[in-house]
Amino acid sequence: MPDANALRAARQRLETETGYGVASLPAARTAAPATGRAGSKAERLAELQRRYKDCMSCALGSRRTNLVFGSGDPDARLMFVGEAPGQDEDEQGLPFVGAAGQLLTKIIEAMKLTRQSVYIANTLKCRPPNNRAPLPEEQSACSPILEAQIDIIQPRVICALGKSAAQALLGTTEPIGRLRGRFHDRRGIKLMPTFHPAYLLRNPGDKKLVWQDCQTIMRELGLL
Repeated sequence: MPDANALRAARQRLETETGYGVASLPAARTAAPATGRAGSKAERLAELQRRYKDCMSCALGSRRTNLVFGSGDPDARLMFVGEAPGQDEDEQGLPFVGAAGQLLTKIIEAMKLTRQSVYIANTLKCRPPNNRAPLPEEQSACSPILEAQIDIIQPRVICALGKSAAQALLGTTEPIGRLRGRFHDRRGIKLMPTFHPAYLLRNPGDKKLVWQDCQTIMRELGLL
């Protein structure tokens, strides 16, 4: 007779996976041998990416060159979330690889981390025309992907880069200038809104404010 705890766990898993668009649990598989960092989080992220690689949930799907899923460490304590891919990201299929991405890399390294030790994603997985701000219906269409990424990774801290990302993640219309500078609770995860690197390229005087936000994150992660 099946173990009651096993049945309960399977039921909870089905409820979670149903929220990601899975109608039923896959057949039981023999557990793979432990392989260090290539654990279940990496496998679940890869499965999620495969599931949405041909996504056409909104009109942006027909315009994209590549779906920009996300990249980095599945076990990251810190996750960065921007608003949407730009041209460079659309061409390469990777987040934050253009000029703003180069600045983000410098910020991450100044925090005593590397791009490989954090996880980077966007609220949208496809580039909007002319790099415009995401529309609410586009964010709604992409929300299941981002929510699943966060649920899998379970970072200790999320850094929301820019107004669109911060508002989408917090469900608010407050301007980024009022949101930044302090942690907000997002379902048990600490979220720090700050200015987007693209904004800093146009307004370098505000780099000091972003660095203040980053230092707050560093203290939370024990890096200061």
